[in-house]
Order: sequence, then structure tokens, then C-alpha cells
Amino acid sequence: MPSTIRTTTLPSGEAVPVLGQGTWKMGEDARRHADEVNALKLGLDLGMTLIDTAEMYASGGAEEVVADAIAGRRDEVFLVSKVLPSNSSRTGVPAACEASLRHLRTDRIDLYLLHWPGSVPLAETVEAFEALKKAGKIRHWGVSNFDTHEMEELVGLPAGDGVQTNQILYNLSQRGPEFDLAPWSRQRGIPLMAYSPVDQGVLA
Repeated sequence: MPSTIRTTTLPSGEAVPVLGQGTWKMGEDARRHADEVNALKLGLDLGMTLIDTAEMYASGGAEEVVADAIAGRRDEVFLVSKVLPSNSSRTGVPAACEASLRHLRTDRIDLYLLHWPGSVPLAETVEAFEALKKAGKIRHWGVSNFDTHEMEELVGLPAGDGVQTNQILYNLSQRGPEFDLAPWSRQRGIPLMAYSPVDQGVLA
């Protein structure tokens, strides 16, 4: 059945669902593996075709849960994963990406994010992201947990305008981004991706 979930458009022009599925804390207990896989499959059936994961989650275990959930239907999914700041160097990014591709059992990641700002110069990370794009390993890149001044630094870099999103903590009880990051991002056409939008279930 066609999805009824609204979409938003990335700066690249690609439409993605505004509601996706997160995988934080998945892959940590083998006894829950089948239930976690089935939950993601149900989400896909309901039209939540964006799945967000990270190399940090269960040290790749969450990516392996995702791999089982998307087996046979990879082309339906907009797949997001993240690289740790400790792996965000010129050589670290491609190595981390290859590990994530193995865990996910896919040949590309649709959106690859820097999980949070670290000590590696941003210019070096962006350069590595752009190289992965050219190699076809990732289709788009972005960041996560960046504040306004970090975003300003990013977009001022060569190729920094390639950023597609900033994934941040944002929900009805965590509304700090509304003061300055959200208006700044809206003005520049860079969508925010909210994680924990229902505050880990508290708001439900």
C-alpha cells in the first residue's frame, strides 16, 4: 500500500519521510533480536522507510539488526548511519564506513552522519565524506548534535554546503533548538532531524 507519511526535501532535492525508525539500544540482547527485526519490518510495512542507526549502537549490533530487517527490500529503505568522532579522520571515515557496510550487508549508505563534533578538524571529515560520495559508498552526508556556531563553521568550509541535515535532540520537553538553531537552519534550507521525538516514550 502507498505510504501516507508526509515527506520533506533534503538540500539535494531528494524526498524523505518525516517520520523514521530509530535503532538506539537495539542489538544489545540476542534474545530480543527477532522482536527488534520484526518491529522494523512492521515499520517499513507502515511506510516508515527511513531507518536510522549508528556504528556506536551496540558496537555495530544495531546495524546487524537493520540488515536482517531490510533483507530483500533494501531499495525501499532510506538508510542512515553515523560515524563516531574518534573515527572521523581522513583514514578513519572510510574504514568505519566499510565496517558499517559489512554490518548492514549493503553496498551504500544513503545518509552518513558525523555522530557529534570531535577533535578531528571538520574540514578533514568533510573531505573524507566527499571521497566516499565519489566512490559510491554513501549518497549524502550530514552531521548530528551540532549547535549553531558549529554549523556556521561547517557551511563555511569548502564542500561544507553539501551538508544535508543536522540530527539533534528535539521534542516537546527539549525545545532549546527553537531559540536559534532551528531558525538558522530554516533560513539556510538545512532540515533538522529530531531524535527522541517522543522523549524515549515519556511523551507518549
